[in-house]
Amino acid sequence: MFVVRRWWNQYALKTGLVALMVVAALGMRETGGAAIYELYRWATSPFHPGPSRAAMLQSSYAQELQQRLVELESQNRSLRQVVEGDAVPLAAGTPAAVIGRSAGDWWQQIIISRGSSDGIDADDIVTGPGGLIGRVVAVSPHSSRVLLVSDPTSRVGARVSRSRATGYIRGEMGQQVVMEFFDKIPDVKVGDVVTTSAYSQLFPQDIPIGRVVDLDLSKSPAPEVTVELTSPLNIVEWVTVIPFEPKSVEIPAVDAPASQEIIPNRAAEDNLAP
Repeated sequence: MFVVRRWWNQYALKTGLVALMVVAALGMRETGGAAIYELYRWATSPFHPGPSRAAMLQSSYAQELQQRLVELESQNRSLRQVVEGDAVPLAAGTPAAVIGRSAGDWWQQIIISRGSSDGIDADDIVTGPGGLIGRVVAVSPHSSRVLLVSDPTSRVGARVSRSRATGYIRGEMGQQVVMEFFDKIPDVKVGDVVTTSAYSQLFPQDIPIGRVVDLDLSKSPAPEVTVELTSPLNIVEWVTVIPFEPKSVEIPAVDAPASQEIIPNRAAEDNLAP
């Protein structure tokens, strides 16, 4: 008994530490190291320069839902089904991962992990957290190239949900894009929600695009506003590809003098895209 007590007095601390380490190791194995990750995240949170990736994506989802709510309210006020006819519901989308983008065209194009073997076709619409991402412009069997709405060559028919003022969006190589209006004095203000237009040929209507953050209504020849995209194009990792066939607009034949040119409605603004 004296020998056991002497051993315990000599090695009790070491034995306790070893037992604690064994219990901690078993706990880490069961939880996958979650406790250490949370401790590290808490300790380094004061040094994070801004909101986390998860927070940015969550904010984009919230803004998308808000925009859809504003759009639905606007549709009810304007009796849209009478003026424009019933909207065609979008087909179910196909999820895809963003697998490629280069520094040179970061705001212009992305490569996604779905292709023709997955039913993806050129001109399909690509959306993500927050709303519109772009459209498919090239397809291979197992991947596709997407032209982003932030590309300077991109043109998207758009409208202000509150006032129904229409125009088109052009990319500016960043998270902000420019909307040019067809009217000389459009009804628009900071904070207005912008969605795709019913007049657009390359995009279905009512897809959220962003919110107005700045106005330049004195711009000539057409007034412009700056729109902040609600979809975080610079960090997006997963998208949804929605089948869509571009609409064709037929111009009816009319009898007119040879010197009179028949000009299509400017609302077919998507034709401006190369």
